[in-house]
Amino acid sequence: MRPAPPATLLACALLSVAGCASTAVGDAGTGMRDAAAGASATPASDPASVGPVVAVPQIARPQGETAQWWYTSGAAHAARNGAMSGSAHNVIVFLGDGMSLTTVAAARILAGQREGKPGEEHLLAWEHFPHTALARTYNVDAQTPDSAGTMTAIASGVKTRAGVLGIGPAALRGDCAASVDARLASLLDIAQGAGLRTGIVTTTRITHATPAAMYAHSPDRNWENDGQLPPEALADGCRDIASQLVDPRSGRVPDVVFGGGRMHFLPLTQVDPEYADRRGRRADGRDLIAEWRTAHPGGAFVWNRDGLAAAAGRSPVLGLFEYDHLHYEHDRPADPGEPSLAELTTAAIARLSGGDTGYLLLVEAGRIDHAHHEGNAYRALTDTIAMSDAVAAAMAATSDTDTLVLVTADHAHTLTFAGYPIRGNPILGKVVGSSGEEADPDAYARDGTGLPYTTLGYANGPGHVGPSASQPAGPKHHLHRARDQQPATGRADLTAIDTTDPDYLQEATVPLASESHGGDDVGVWASGPGSAAVRGSLEQHVLYHVLVQATPRLRARLCAIGGCNGDGVPVLLSTAGDASGAAPVGATRDVVRPAAPR
Repeated sequence: MRPAPPATLLACALLSVAGCASTAVGDAGTGMRDAAAGASATPASDPASVGPVVAVPQIARPQGETAQWWYTSGAAHAARNGAMSGSAHNVIVFLGDGMSLTTVAAARILAGQREGKPGEEHLLAWEHFPHTALARTYNVDAQTPDSAGTMTAIASGVKTRAGVLGIGPAALRGDCAASVDARLASLLDIAQGAGLRTGIVTTTRITHATPAAMYAHSPDRNWENDGQLPPEALADGCRDIASQLVDPRSGRVPDVVFGGGRMHFLPLTQVDPEYADRRGRRADGRDLIAEWRTAHPGGAFVWNRDGLAAAAGRSPVLGLFEYDHLHYEHDRPADPGEPSLAELTTAAIARLSGGDTGYLLLVEAGRIDHAHHEGNAYRALTDTIAMSDAVAAAMAATSDTDTLVLVTADHAHTLTFAGYPIRGNPILGKVVGSSGEEADPDAYARDGTGLPYTTLGYANGPGHVGPSASQPAGPKHHLHRARDQQPATGRADLTAIDTTDPDYLQEATVPLASESHGGDDVGVWASGPGSAAVRGSLEQHVLYHVLVQATPRLRARLCAIGGCNGDGVPVLLSTAGDASGAAPVGATRDVVRPAAPR
């Protein structure tokens, strides 16, 4: 059994007591007033506080940052912002993987320019939402985060380590034995326990970090099939991510699953249904798709647009539309059988709607991140525009009176937006305008050596102009598998280069085979019941608490298993089995719960 959190931590979660600090002075437990006054234990008042006050223990950071502390601090901030007043029936979370604020700004302009406008005045679908915030994305062990740790924060309300899925910070990455007692309940677990219908839609493999954080518990995000687990992890009882989707410990699969990644569901001997030259990757001989079909005779497995249409009225549905990831939006027309993200979103909402209990849906535009890693702004921006189309489709299919819609990113990237281009200058083009106060606004701006440059660039990545083993010195094109990169002798002359070409790679300052994530804050946009709680500067894990507190059925589920304080605020960790209503095999309890005061 997992050791119980310190008594002070539990007491602070349930009551406002000496030795605790109210989040009226900050979600870290010691705000500016406390810091200036020597960390007074008396909660200060805050005119911005509109909800119940949840006390948070004062701790030494980072040493005192346990899973329970993160959970309590997130609950406190969400409650302070008024999330408990929400009355959402349905919840939709849109996640633009790697969608930095620079990505949003550049995609906004590109979308507007595609409509014949200058572009700067254009708005993406979520930019019409009434409530916005910034989210701080770091992992507990990383200044610049990864998608597994960040999505676990959003899905579980606990900040954690980079590279782990559904696992709290007590377990190191790759440590299967330690991870068993560090499993966290997710939004999906809670929603299933509350009787909501659930769905996951992504343009990546369904076993990739962001979607997997909703249903899997894995100390390593890369354990997507059994062949990727080391022998000691298998011996310690860890399961691969694909098998956890098909055969969950709770016994309940999501009602809708749309994504890619058939490779991780089929055995080595099984030919893929779409590509005759590809076979599965599973070493254990299991055909997880066949197992899923057997377990759900009234459901449907689909892998293309026609199959999706033919599955109308059947539930649940497992849609794996690609062997690997889905195509980038720019490349998707070459595969007429692959639906767009907007189509998949619309289909998911139609399947989940209509019941009395409501639904929870995650929609990820996951390949924004991949395009950035490949140094290709064109595909990153066009996939962001495709996500905007999906958000618009969701808003058209729902009502803001009962559906809470939240749009955010898990982390940023190093895309830069610079120079002094004139209004309406092609966002993917070379800068036309000023490089200084006296320059000709109708000519290319020039660098200090007289060469033109683009508005968009990357701080690092495969777009570096030095030679590599696969492409010569000069501008690089997609897909650049950068090996043995060499220093550049100077910038490339872009005068005759079409930098708006979809395959052009923006110039990168530091040569890397894969462009890196960025550590800057990401945007959060929200609409619907409870969305007013999305404001200010938030730790990323607070988003989970906003969603739970603003949805009566979700918070009631947590209260029913003893996770709430006297004000009905969910403040205590629960296991996935408790939250979903089915005890997981070999599970231990995350906390020993004292009776909540009445």
